[in-house]
Amino acid sequence: MEKHNRRSFLCKLAAVPAIAVTGSLAPFKLFANPNSSVKNTSAMSNSDQGYIPSYVALQQSGVLKERGDVLFDEMRHCRLCPRNCETDRISGKRGDCRANADLEISSASPHFGEERELVGQNGSGTVFFTHCSMECVFCINYEVSQMGHGQKYSIRDLSNMMLLLQRHGCHNINLVSPTHYLPHILLALDRASAAGLRLPVAYNTSGWEKTEMLEFLDGVVDIYLTDFKYADHDAAATYSPGSGNYPDIAQKALLEMHRQTGVAKPDPKTNLIYRGLMIRHLVMPGNVARTDRVLRWIAANLPDDTYVNIMSQYTPMHKAHDFPEISRRINRSEYNNAVTIARNAGLTNLRLQMR
Repeated sequence: MEKHNRRSFLCKLAAVPAIAVTGSLAPFKLFANPNSSVKNTSAMSNSDQGYIPSYVALQQSGVLKERGDVLFDEMRHCRLCPRNCETDRISGKRGDCRANADLEISSASPHFGEERELVGQNGSGTVFFTHCSMECVFCINYEVSQMGHGQKYSIRDLSNMMLLLQRHGCHNINLVSPTHYLPHILLALDRASAAGLRLPVAYNTSGWEKTEMLEFLDGVVDIYLTDFKYADHDAAATYSPGSGNYPDIAQKALLEMHRQTGVAKPDPKTNLIYRGLMIRHLVMPGNVARTDRVLRWIAANLPDDTYVNIMSQYTPMHKAHDFPEISRRINRSEYNNAVTIARNAGLTNLRLQMR
């Protein structure tokens, strides 16, 4: 297993005092003064200077802002995620994701708990958005995703956060649970790009994404960092209530993500990934998510060298103990069986986390 997982990383951040200097990164309190304009973005990591994200051209042509404006209007009858709740979030009502039109963020800081090809030496510039379109009963970040622990910020604030993460030397902008804040993200990225942002954007998602919304991200997102949680409809409906259609939606989304960005491969000089599809699958107890079907679908529908991270760190959190079949961690045999299935299916680009 990786040395740092997301849960332990968040717990450590919570114990770190906020940095009281304007322009510094302050875990959980974000930046001391996010409203101050960021002008100097020259401190980008040297290893990243040769990569020019495609969103730069979209910003310069005005397309990026146009897309953001269209999606912002979509919140009047919100259909950004597969729930299609049609809530008028602009009026202040909260949708099924529990978000309204206010931009709410839990934290923004360099993150060292992601895949090593994203972390590098200086960390992944991670923004944790509050709320989530899914309601996983075992979510390790439920305080943020379901209880909404965070603060309100403006689009300008988010733009400045991105620029400060770049100045801090982070290798990418890593947007965690971004789906319900797509309009804010595109408009903030438009501002940040105009001010000199040149880091690749990683879209860190559950995989439950509508393809028509992903089309708005074509040429915007460099890295899709996506879960493929379930290949079983009943499991999806049980452990992520309301998402019984997850397998069908996620499969279509994965194909669209691959169409846009291709296979994720590390740069031979930096060992960092700047573009491509990175799939995560969390092995669950008793094979309730049908890991075998997940891995065989990937092998049958995507290139053999698709980046697949088979994750072993399932921990029963939140409401998981209400479901006896998932109220324990997985054992070595369950994980090894998943790895064997992946290899026998012909997948060649695996990231393993043996416990």
